[in-house]
Amino acid sequence: MSRLPGWLAGLGAGLTRISERLDEQRSEDADDDVPVVLGPTPDSVPPPPAYAPTVAARPDPVAAIPWGMRVAAEAGWRLLVLAGTLWVLMRIISAVQLVVLAFVAALLVTAMLQPTVARLKKLGLPRGLATAVTAIAGFIIMGLVGWFVVWQVMDNLDNLSDRVRDGIEELKRWLLDSPFHVTEQQISDVAKNLSDTIGTNTQEITSAGLQGVTVMVEILTGILLAMFSTLFLLYDGKRIWHWVLKLVPAQAREGVAGAGPRAWRTLTAYVRGTVIVALIDAIFIGLGIYFLDVPMAVPLAVFIFLFAFIPLVGAVVSGALAVVVALVTQGVFTALMVLIVVLAVQQLEGHVLQPFILGRAVRVHPLAVVLAVAAGGLTAGIGGAVVAVPLVAVTNTVVGYLRAYGREQALRDSPPPPHGAVAVEAAPTPSPGLTPAPASAGVGEAQE
Repeated sequence: MSRLPGWLAGLGAGLTRISERLDEQRSEDADDDVPVVLGPTPDSVPPPPAYAPTVAARPDPVAAIPWGMRVAAEAGWRLLVLAGTLWVLMRIISAVQLVVLAFVAALLVTAMLQPTVARLKKLGLPRGLATAVTAIAGFIIMGLVGWFVVWQVMDNLDNLSDRVRDGIEELKRWLLDSPFHVTEQQISDVAKNLSDTIGTNTQEITSAGLQGVTVMVEILTGILLAMFSTLFLLYDGKRIWHWVLKLVPAQAREGVAGAGPRAWRTLTAYVRGTVIVALIDAIFIGLGIYFLDVPMAVPLAVFIFLFAFIPLVGAVVSGALAVVVALVTQGVFTALMVLIVVLAVQQLEGHVLQPFILGRAVRVHPLAVVLAVAAGGLTAGIGGAVVAVPLVAVTNTVVGYLRAYGREQALRDSPPPPHGAVAVEAAPTPSPGLTPAPASAGVGEAQE
């Protein structure tokens, strides 16, 4: 009997705990069912009043920018990257301008001499001997031409100075008797101003002469580099090209390997055509100057030949030089006759020679020629003007071939068209109002 009160006390304590747990469960369920109070709290924002206008949600900033502006921005930063790359490349080229121009000149000379090497090899000469014979003969001919020009200029310098003095006096008399009302005092003032200008700029002229010595040293260095590069390009050009191909990424190597020979053929055709056109210009204009008794006809013809390698600009400069020499030595009438000869030969060149000789090999628009010569002259002087047009012609050939090669690769990599049972399943079902046409029927015969 003594144990009964303890057992009842434990049972009562257990029932009490169960009752407390049930009360806690009821309070939790009641809290879940109680609605949220809309009253303001210290950390909450009161809702807008009912009469406030509805504010639309803001769109995504990317979607808010027009499509054209997004395309322009995407193209803009890419163009900036390309412009920066070109700027760095031009800075590097300007730092080693002498080496670059010498190598480009070697490429042009190699393009002119390489067919001779190929012919000598076909005749049975070894490659080294054919290269040596061609290079030595070419350098001797170019050296003799340069020596002949210098010799003619020095030999006729005294006679030319006397004729220039006489021509100036004749021009002075013509101006005095002309309807322009030029007085002798005005001519004397012009001569005095010219003399004063030369006297005040003596230091600048001396510094220019010293700078000319530096330029001559650079020219001689460039000539030696060009000769050295020409020898190796003539002898080992194919292996050099194969080595260059190894530097190209493997994915683009096949396209570059196909574009290289085509670019070389374009360059060779350009150099050959330019040499032929320049030779014809020099012969015809030189003969005209010779028969008009203009002094230094042969040096002027050589200058016309050399300046013909600068498209458009070279013909104008060389023709103007011939007209000026004729004016100061033989008078106005002879100068007009020389001008007529120069214009006639240049018209023959522009309408007959270049379309037939250069038109098929080098297809460059005249506007591209003018812009290329201007850009090349501003960038690298006369050397840049000479190499600008062949560079544009070669670039045009390479870009055209790579574009065609890319289209061919895309067609080659595209899946083949369906055939057999797959083609029958993939064929479109004819509309109810159409009658299927026979296999030989045209498009217009397929409909009733």
